[in-house]
Amino acid sequence: PADTVLAAAPVDAAAIPPVSNPPANLASVANAAPSAAEVLQAASTEPSLAELGLGAFTPVGLIQNLLEFVHLELGLPWWGAIVAGTVAARLLVFPVIVKGQREAAKLNNVLPEMTKLTNRMNEAKQSGNKFEFAKAYTDLNLFQKKHDVNPLRGFLVPMAQAPIFISFFMALRKMSYLPVPSLQTGGVLWFPDLTVADPYYILPLAVTGTMFFILELGAESGIDNPNLRAMKTVFRIMPLVILPLTINFPTAVFTYWLTSNCFSLGQVALLRHPEVRKRLRIPERIQHPASALPQSEGFFASMKKGWKNAQLAQQLEERERRIKNHLDLAAKGPLRQTFTHNPLQQTPPIATASAKGKTDGNKARPWKDTIG
Repeated sequence: PADTVLAAAPVDAAAIPPVSNPPANLASVANAAPSAAEVLQAASTEPSLAELGLGAFTPVGLIQNLLEFVHLELGLPWWGAIVAGTVAARLLVFPVIVKGQREAAKLNNVLPEMTKLTNRMNEAKQSGNKFEFAKAYTDLNLFQKKHDVNPLRGFLVPMAQAPIFISFFMALRKMSYLPVPSLQTGGVLWFPDLTVADPYYILPLAVTGTMFFILELGAESGIDNPNLRAMKTVFRIMPLVILPLTINFPTAVFTYWLTSNCFSLGQVALLRHPEVRKRLRIPERIQHPASALPQSEGFFASMKKGWKNAQLAQQLEERERRIKNHLDLAAKGPLRQTFTHNPLQQTPPIATASAKGKTDGNKARPWKDTIG
């Protein structure tokens, strides 16, 4: 019966799939397969700053988020993202710089008159003449309102730029010290790793040089105030003092710092152009003769003069306090005897003589504890 079944169901040889021959070399197949490390590297993506514990809604975190957005969305390397973010931040505060230039120019144009009023007020204060001091102070305030000037507006530019500089500095330092993995290959030229210091110290020296030119030219203030000339020496040595303290900072920080300094130098060159100043409504600066300006003093001479003025002010305050105490004591305390005897009181001659002898022998004087 089995033979009958096999004969009744013939098998088609064409329907049977051919058996593939086994590979001749199994080692070649094993080498062609990707390794586990390659699979993990292909599957992994660049971690976000939030996953690394960075980026938040603080000023430092917002700067980090801005740099990450420029790096990922615009496809720039990290050094390009730092440069682009720095330029964007400086353009954001450019209107404040223009406002500072206007205020500096207005203050420069009325500087001789303000110097006279300030000197008159200081002289009245040193002499203790309150009436003259109040009058000079009122005249100075009226003069400032009339010409719409205020020396305190000169701090507008530093107050606007300082938070941005500090935020960028802290943001890049945290990203470098963590470090962010992609920062280690996000550099360019001789500093491919942005998380380490410059091996050739080119960036620190470049930052020091540009900082010196910025402080020398007054790139941010736009005014050559004679009252600040005494600080020129301090400004000149400041970059040299900062250099050894910052020379080992990560190159990411120096990339921002150098970009910001170069922007400042280009900015001062732009704002010195007459046509640009006219379009930005910056008043033209008046060149005053040297005799109309306050005399320039050295740094140590200014410090010594300030110390003497502070001592004089303290002495005047002490004198006013003593006078007030004596007046309060005279008004509220008991009557104080300022004479040796009462001429209205009749005393016997013997008693008078004995009292006189006692008075002569007594060294204390009843009028000793007085104002004089």
